[in-house]
Amino acid sequence: MSAHPGGRLDGLTNAGADWSGLRVLVTGLGVSGFAAADALQERGAHVIAVDGGDPDTNTTLAERARILDILGVDVRLGADHTTGMPAGWVPDLVVTSPGWRPDQPLLAQAARDGIPVWGEVELAWRMRAAVGPAPWITVTGTNGKTTTVAMLAEMLRAGGLRATAAGNIGTPILEAVLHPEPYDVIAVELSSFQLHWSDSLAPYASCCLNLAPDHVDWHGSYEEYVRAKGKVYANTKVACVYNVQDPATEQLVMDAEVQEGCRAIGFTLGTPGLSMVGVVDDVLADRAFVQERRTSAAELATLADVQGAAPTLAPHQLANALAAAALARSYGIPPAAVRNGLRAFAPEPHRIADLGVVGGVRWVDDSKATNPHAAAASLGAFEHVVWVAGGLLKGADVDELVRDAAGRLRGVVLIGQDRAQLADALARHAPDVPVVDVPTTDTGVMDLVVARAADLAQPGDVVLLAPAAASMDMFPNYGARGDAFAAAVARRADTTGG
Repeated sequence: MSAHPGGRLDGLTNAGADWSGLRVLVTGLGVSGFAAADALQERGAHVIAVDGGDPDTNTTLAERARILDILGVDVRLGADHTTGMPAGWVPDLVVTSPGWRPDQPLLAQAARDGIPVWGEVELAWRMRAAVGPAPWITVTGTNGKTTTVAMLAEMLRAGGLRATAAGNIGTPILEAVLHPEPYDVIAVELSSFQLHWSDSLAPYASCCLNLAPDHVDWHGSYEEYVRAKGKVYANTKVACVYNVQDPATEQLVMDAEVQEGCRAIGFTLGTPGLSMVGVVDDVLADRAFVQERRTSAAELATLADVQGAAPTLAPHQLANALAAAALARSYGIPPAAVRNGLRAFAPEPHRIADLGVVGGVRWVDDSKATNPHAAAASLGAFEHVVWVAGGLLKGADVDELVRDAAGRLRGVVLIGQDRAQLADALARHAPDVPVVDVPTTDTGVMDLVVARAADLAQPGDVVLLAPAAASMDMFPNYGARGDAFAAAVARRADTTGG
């Protein structure tokens, strides 16, 4: 055992630095952990990778472990390897997957022993090209991150740039940074977990879309969650974009240490003030990145460009588009490319996805609304709703959500482990709204859910799956939950004739 390298880590600021011989413990072999172990091993580091999963039941984990083993990584699987440092071996650095909580025993030991812990995002920032690396435009927020980053990437591409979306959106940022054909610019989605483990990032422009309680169990408190989100603005070079309707995001900008000359840019659903992007009549208007912004604005797009083929333009989708437009304009993207990017954008699955009209009722899948803040935004897009809700609430409070939505509710169908908490809130704030409790957590329950929702709905209503909760009590992920709902709606259409 030897002392860890102290100042050596400070010199690891690009892909051409000397990573050889560095002893690195990689914790977790999800997509980001796999990418980190691969990149470090390729650069001559001595890597041990641990994951608590069982390769006998997780074929993806088994395949990743096999590949890393061939590459020379020391892979150790099973819960026994996640309770502390490998025996007789002290790493110079721990690179952790974002899902690992700071109080996880191995990470807690690293903190006690003074061993630096980086996330994969921090590692990716330090593995950028030494000369001319692609700038990062970073986005976080409780909700809307993925949509905003995808919109932004489309705008950047429409502006003629080789751009991609990476990070929490699915593609590990390390893969984008080390791509053999370098990108001009990268739109980066960052979760609060990823930001917690990142300290060196200096984005070109950055944005926190909104703030609401989420992942408090991971961070330990809402204050720590907000602090992690605020790190998105640290060291920003050109523009910190904030949500005018969410003053907490502007406060994070005010509190951030940014680079000289960086501007605060607001986005608003209302008429934009100076240094803002907003809406005038049916036009997205820019009063931030035009020369005569005191007296004029640039037209970026229309509301129809944002709505596309969706059944309605939800306020939060418009907010996402405005945030993406502000970030794109900060990078010099012309108005026509902003509009063309919005037109090219395809909404992600299970995000206010229109499943069609069956029996005179519109059915909408917003399974991605996995917390109360997202569900509130979804409910706010429709006038009369039969709401399908429930799952794992992760300690979230639903009182405000139910109180604010009560006037829109035609009925509610409750599913999942924490449905009693929703039922209690409905009894307090919407006592006259009929509620159907579906007690089974069997994954085949959606046909019953759809039938009960149809009983409650009237012609012209919307049946909305916006659970306000995570899915893992019943389904592998929110996508599987949305797929089950959509399939049940399709079966009902087949049996009722639409």
